[in-house]
Amino acid sequence: MPEASGLRPGPQRARSVAAALARAAPVFLSPRIVAVVFVPLLVAAFAFVIVGWLAWAPLTTWLATSVFGAAPGSTWPAIAAGIVAFLLLTFGALLAALAAIATLAMPVIVRVVAARDYPGLERRHGGTAAGSVVNAALTFAVFVPAWLASLFLLALPPLFVAVSLLLSAWLNTRLFRYDALADHADAQEMRRICRAARGRMFALGLILAPLSYIPIVNLFAPLYAGVAFTYLCLDELAVARA
Repeated sequence: MPEASGLRPGPQRARSVAAALARAAPVFLSPRIVAVVFVPLLVAAFAFVIVGWLAWAPLTTWLATSVFGAAPGSTWPAIAAGIVAFLLLTFGALLAALAAIATLAMPVIVRVVAARDYPGLERRHGGTAAGSVVNAALTFAVFVPAWLASLFLLALPPLFVAVSLLLSAWLNTRLFRYDALADHADAQEMRRICRAARGRMFALGLILAPLSYIPIVNLFAPLYAGVAFTYLCLDELAVARA
C-alpha cells in the first residue's frame, strides 16, 4: 500500500528507475515514435556526420594555432586541439538532438506512453508549451556555460569526465521532467513530484549520461531518455494519486 505521502517504500522506489529504463525500450522502437521522430533524427545524424567531416580540419587547425599556440613540429597542441574539437562537435550534436526531442518528440512520447500504460491517468495540464520553452531555455542557459567552464578540467581527465557526467545528468533531469509531467500533473503535483523524486530522476539522468558522449548514439540517446523519464514521472504521479 502507498504511504500517506503517496510514496512507495524505498526498495520499490529504487526499482522504478530500472523499470523505467526497461519499459522505455519497446516504446523507443515503436512504429509511431519511429515515424514521427526517427526520420528527422536520421537526417540530423547524417547532417552531423557531414558537418563534422567538413569542420574537423579547419576547427582543429584553428584551435592548435590560435588557442594552443602550436609551433612547427610540436605535437601536443595538435592532440589537445583534436580532443577539444571532438568535445565541441559532440556537445553541438547533443544540444541539437535535445532541442529536436523537446520540440518534436516529447508530446508524442507522453501520448504514446500514457495510452499504452496509463490510460486512466487524469490529465490536469499543469504545464504549457510556453513553460516547456522557458524550462528548456533556462536549462541550457545554465548548462552551456557550466559545460564550457568544465573544459578547463581537461588537464585532469578523471575529474573532467566526472563533472561532465554530472552536468549531463542534471541536464537530462531538468529538461525532461517538465515535459513528462506537463500534460497530466497539475502545477502543485509537478512541484511535489520533482521535489520528492529528485534523487531517482537524477539517478536516471546519470545512468543515461554516458550515452551523450558517444558520437551518433548521442543523437538518439535523448529520445530514449525522454521515454524513460516519461515512464518514471508518470509512475511517480500515478503512485502519488493512489
